Amino acid sequence: MSTILVISGPAGVGKTTICDRLLNEFGSKLSRVVTTTTRRPREGEKEGEDYFFTSVQEFHELLENEAFLENEVIHGNYYGTRKKTVFEKIENKQNILINIDVKGAGSLGKEIYKHKNFEGKMITIFLKPESLEVLKKRLTMRATDAKSDIETRLETAKQELTLAHSFDYIIVSKDREHDYESVKKIFRKYLNLPSD
Repeated sequence: MSTILVISGPAGVGKTTICDRLLNEFGSKLSRVVTTTTRRPREGEKEGEDYFFTSVQEFHELLENEAFLENEVIHGNYYGTRKKTVFEKIENKQNILINIDVKGAGSLGKEIYKHKNFEGKMITIFLKPESLEVLKKRLTMRATDAKSDIETRLETAKQELTLAHSFDYIIVSKDREHDYESVKKIFRKYLNLPSD
């Protein structure tokens, strides 16, 4: 039986850092679902490991072939979670980690529970910034976005924060250690792993 751990929240809140650490610590018990996107790779990102990078045309072809469980347009780029990847892992009874945008998380849940072979559980975690000011600092410090992109991401974050209540857990982000330990505790609970 698979457990699906969904980590979501506004851009810049630290989702990827947490996911990387979970995979480093629990790699044998957890399998990452890699998202497909039309956005350009950031420095250090690897094809097939961080994302599947694709053209808009290829993304539309996948859409026409109903290849996605969910897909969204975020800040002008397409993102999608492929059905094949998720259901192969479910059929192999693997525990799954999905790092996904807030709207996508809602769509994903609906689609997964429709699937006849899914008998597991899905746990959704919303990482919430302490404030929009703190989030702006984080986005500025990571230095991967232009100033106009940061403003767009903050506007999106305002809307995303209104959806936090629809998640199983809300973790107010403080620092990397606090955030990771909070997520890890939830993960251990659902996998019946002993606590540290």
